[in-house]
Amino acid sequence: MFGKLSLLVLQQYWYIIVSLLGSILVFLFFVQGGQTFLFRIGKSESERTILVNALGRKWEFTFTTLVTFGGAFFASFPLFYATSFGGAYWVWMLILFAFVIQAVSYEFRTKASNFLGKRVYENFLFINGLLGTFLVGVAVATFFSGSQFSLNEMNNVSWANGAHGLEAALNPFNLSLGLAVFFLARVLGLLYFMKTIDNDNIIARSKKELIRSALPFVASFLLFAVWLMLRKGFAVNPDTGEVFMEPFKYFHNLMAMPWVLVMFIMGVLAILGGIASGLLSDSGNGIWFAGPGTILVVFSLFMLAGLNDTAFYPSSYDLQSSLTIQNASSTHYTLVAMSWVSLFIPFVLTYVIFAWRALNKKKIDEKEMQEEHHVY
Repeated sequence: MFGKLSLLVLQQYWYIIVSLLGSILVFLFFVQGGQTFLFRIGKSESERTILVNALGRKWEFTFTTLVTFGGAFFASFPLFYATSFGGAYWVWMLILFAFVIQAVSYEFRTKASNFLGKRVYENFLFINGLLGTFLVGVAVATFFSGSQFSLNEMNNVSWANGAHGLEAALNPFNLSLGLAVFFLARVLGLLYFMKTIDNDNIIARSKKELIRSALPFVASFLLFAVWLMLRKGFAVNPDTGEVFMEPFKYFHNLMAMPWVLVMFIMGVLAILGGIASGLLSDSGNGIWFAGPGTILVVFSLFMLAGLNDTAFYPSSYDLQSSLTIQNASSTHYTLVAMSWVSLFIPFVLTYVIFAWRALNKKKIDEKEMQEEHHVY
């Protein structure tokens, strides 16, 4: 079945899969977003314990998805992996550091041998929530703004400056998406608290904080979206492979792919609906609107970045070094072999859904924290 597909179709297939994994990862950033509220919402040690354990039930989903996303990108588009991680290594090192201290914090926060104290690990969780979300947003924004690298004939990467990726955080366009992802993660984290925690004080504070995070999210995302539609994009000549700058490229992509436009609009409306539900309703179901909405919006952005003859990892320093799904992918044989493995994805998703529901059979409360034998 897969062996009969052309190389281009397989490249598009794997770009879609990787994009879907990245979209799910951004939704799962509600864990990181929730961690930034440990001190603003958790006013006592018992309340912080409730928050940490509500998030602790899901932090491994985020970590596993991050690893799977990176592994799938490496296997399907190895030149992107080598170029980005080999050139912009400082920003990726910071992202990896942020996620390592998260894993350590959940495992050691309440250990008897924890000589640092709970507060230190709670601060680590805050750092993960801040740096992890913001820097990932900045990194994804470079798919549209470009990075300062060049490749030689042997595909060895050279970076145009000594910052090696950190310069992306000084680009106002990149900052707009970094802030949008950060505040979206906070919105999702608050909605998750409302759905899974049984504590009147925490719910009341979460509602109050929701509007404070929703407003900057809407403002920063609107700025990014409008800027994206108006800016020049990195187009690819399908006949020669030459990369050139095209005015309104991403707007043209949106119009050329109506299905992406529909997903984008539906996703935005779902996120706004989730925020409205969190503010106006006590059902706690806002996360089930904003979560799928996040996946649709992020997936749409990935489609705009890589399809319709567009360089998905462009170089603003040397246009012809820009990466496309055609010149950055693995061989036909490798993509075919990976595609057979991808047939197991529905079974994995089924297990994830089952595990998710099993961990959230009842809302977490203070009594459970006193009786539970395993507390983060």
